[in-house]
Amino acid sequence: MSDEEDYDEEEVEEEEEEEEEEEEYEEEEKTNPDERKSVRSAISEGDGNFLKARQEAKKGELDEQLREYINEWRKQREKEEEELKRLKEKQSKRKEIRAEQEKKLAQQKKEEEERIRKGESEKKAKEAEEKRKRLEEAEKKRQMMMQAQKDKQNAGGGGASAGGGGKRTDGGMGNVADARREMTKTKEQLEEEKKISLSIRIKPLELDGLYSDDLKVKAGDLWETIMRLETEKYDLQERQKRQDYDLKELKERQKQQLRQKAMKKGLDPEALTGKYPPKIRMYSKYERRTDTRTYEDRKKLYEGGWEILYCEVLEKDWKEKFEDFSKHAKAKLPKWFGERPGKKSGEPDSPEDEDEVVAEVAPVVDEEPDEEDDEEEEEEEEEEEEEEEEEEE
Repeated sequence: MSDEEDYDEEEVEEEEEEEEEEEEYEEEEKTNPDERKSVRSAISEGDGNFLKARQEAKKGELDEQLREYINEWRKQREKEEEELKRLKEKQSKRKEIRAEQEKKLAQQKKEEEERIRKGESEKKAKEAEEKRKRLEEAEKKRQMMMQAQKDKQNAGGGGASAGGGGKRTDGGMGNVADARREMTKTKEQLEEEKKISLSIRIKPLELDGLYSDDLKVKAGDLWETIMRLETEKYDLQERQKRQDYDLKELKERQKQQLRQKAMKKGLDPEALTGKYPPKIRMYSKYERRTDTRTYEDRKKLYEGGWEILYCEVLEKDWKEKFEDFSKHAKAKLPKWFGERPGKKSGEPDSPEDEDEVVAEVAPVVDEEPDEEDDEEEEEEEEEEEEEEEEEEE
């Protein structure tokens, strides 16, 4: 594209030069029209041929130059195409290498996953085998224990009542840990253990090659096994019923104890027998001690009892203050110029035995505080009794 632009610029320059020559020639004709007419007629034919030859020579040079530029451009283009082709081949090779690497990585990952899966399956199989062996040992121990218990019962002979008592004692809290462990197992684990246990207990029947007598003996053995299992099933059911009854009785006793405890604390009898414990009622939000008042006492507070209680407290305070004041010595003010201070005109003179009159009135006033002291003592005794009951609880 650069060669073509250079060629266009050269053509434009040549055209500008021709235009300038023509303009100069026209100016000369305008300035000297007579001289030019004669010269023009003489050289008009030669100039025309010369200009044509000159233009053709320039055109040939430009064509040759343009041809060189085009050839150079084609060479450059071929080089670029070769470079592009080489890069594409390199890219395709890289893609093939990358695909092979990804294939190898996928194969390695698959082999790793297969190895991990195989290891897990082997581990599970090993654990299942260990579990089966453990259950087989536990089943054998259980069979031996059941056989020993059966032999002991048969040896005791007629000790049905004692055997029943032993069953009841055995059904205590001895197997609590085992029961909790069984409760935490999932359904799948229980089904698996059940299958393993049944595979141990139920042995396959080998009846091939047995005659009628052998089949009768086998049938008798199976019948005895069924009878033994049914007997064990019945014993376990009765044992479960007895345990349920014992639990029910214990729960009822617990409820009775809780009712007695609630009544001692002044609460509702059913307050402690519910699912949640009762709320601790405080005496007030300012005193951190429990409220031992009954419902009737608290009900009176909302029916005007608080006003009565407040009046009683005020009356008690007033009596205490009056008692303290009455205990003070009654001293008369000394006379000033023969008269008592504060005496008004027209009032009679105060008698001399006023102290005796006050002394006689004072015991009458002291009767009410004695009754109040008795009430306070009774209240203190009641509080001491309540504290003793709380300590006993």
